[in-house]
Amino acid sequence: MRFRKIHGAGNDFVLLADPAPDGGKDWSKEAERLCARRTGVGADGLVISSLISISPVVLEVGCFNADGSIATMCGNALRCTAWAAHHDHGFGEMSLRMAGVMHEAIVSDGFVWVTAEVGAVQPRRVQTVINGKPTWFDSAHTGTEHVVAIVDDVDAIDAVLVGRLVRHHADLAPLGTNVNFVQAAGSQALKIRTYERGVEAETLSCGSRAVAAVVIATLRGLVSPRAVTVHNRAGEPLTVRPHPDRPKRTHWVGGPVTNAFEGILV
Repeated sequence: MRFRKIHGAGNDFVLLADPAPDGGKDWSKEAERLCARRTGVGADGLVISSLISISPVVLEVGCFNADGSIATMCGNALRCTAWAAHHDHGFGEMSLRMAGVMHEAIVSDGFVWVTAEVGAVQPRRVQTVINGKPTWFDSAHTGTEHVVAIVDDVDAIDAVLVGRLVRHHADLAPLGTNVNFVQAAGSQALKIRTYERGVEAETLSCGSRAVAAVVIATLRGLVSPRAVTVHNRAGEPLTVRPHPDRPKRTHWVGGPVTNAFEGILV
């Protein structure tokens, strides 16, 4: 079975495109095995994509986190899937279905764009102390659970220590959440760090978290509701902008995708 090791702005995946049917395959266990950094291929997640329609172009996308749990939304997994479909079949525009939700995708001029749906937004969801300062986290659902704290300096925060604490906060049980630390970085720009649920570590980039960061930063007046550059730990920024047809409900998130290498699973 052929695979790609591919990453969207530093968020890396093992991608299997149109794998042969295997009713007995436990993809959750495969995700744990393949995503292990020391003994497997190494990745933040395993992505399974299947082309289910050509007219219109529709792909079914499944994403498993490194711990084997199912991701209900992963913007960079969708972007990597769109890149692979463009590379393999020449599609420039397509629809991607993940966890029952349809997403639009466009591949153009070296950038890959996908849509993310914005759900419930709840200010002041939980509070904790960061470096001696009480800090509130707002929540924003962008296909998956996120909380966002606006801070003065993301680099001064122990993202793993604080992230793990908030991720398991009693007020967020039983699902927990992804934990984001965001600071203003100039006009229409943000800087972000994230502790990612399912990976249980800080990750270099995340599409749905970039959207959550922009939603909360707009709510807090750090940016205006137009295109925002979100700088991540990978040094490969993502751009988030409102969907022109439904700006309150849907955002586009776009950026680079890199095909690192390909191989055969045995």
